[in-house]
Amino acid sequence: MWAQIMPELARKHTVVAADLRGYGDSSRPPDGDRHAVYSFREMARDQIEVMAALGFEQFLLVGHDRGARVAHRLMLDHPGSVKKAVLMDIAPTLAMYEKTDMAFAAGYYHWFFLIQPYDLPERLIGADPQFFLRCKLARGTRIDGAFTPDAMDEYIRCFSDPGTIHATCEDYRAAAGIDLEHDRADLGRKIDIPLHVLWGELGLVGKQFDVLGEWRSVATDVTGRSLSCGHYLAEELPEETTGEILNFFRINE
Repeated sequence: MWAQIMPELARKHTVVAADLRGYGDSSRPPDGDRHAVYSFREMARDQIEVMAALGFEQFLLVGHDRGARVAHRLMLDHPGSVKKAVLMDIAPTLAMYEKTDMAFAAGYYHWFFLIQPYDLPERLIGADPQFFLRCKLARGTRIDGAFTPDAMDEYIRCFSDPGTIHATCEDYRAAAGIDLEHDRADLGRKIDIPLHVLWGELGLVGKQFDVLGEWRSVATDVTGRSLSCGHYLAEELPEETTGEILNFFRINE
């Protein structure tokens, strides 16, 4: 999903784009107790270890959707590692669950479908993963042609693997359980790292939540705005998204 913006970012920065645990071609560890193996805490630790192995003890951070939730946990657990962060099209996970209403549940039905016990969602999705994936992506975008044919082929290749489908469900099961426990344990702690939050003006998150307000309740230094697109900012509006990232990273360099 970052293919259209990485070249411009790479003019000034070293770009590391790692698939989260269980996604893409990353490893899919066996399930653990209470889905903790796929918690945002474990995924954040993965990213810290990847960056350390590449020689980066501190870095700028960009995350979208699940990656942004991992970034949120990473900043809480490893605050000294992040200089600045850009988070795209999310409000904090705890706030989104606790403020769920019918409109949100209807639009984000997958949050409540994927967390069902093994192996109900795995079997239903596995019957036709390409159909499920195309429908899910289409519902989130508001700009035709946002997904390049190469990107769509790659998404389908990865998501057609039963192991990836299961790992995806485990991610969401963890988010609805142990991740919320971690978030509640951190209530009252504020992230003291500059954040720039972006969201799709035509998507559900911005309509359902006060995005800036929610992030200012958990962080001390928050800027941000909406972009005229749906959920997939980096693919629907790659140039504008790139500009927002670079401009924010340039401030007080």
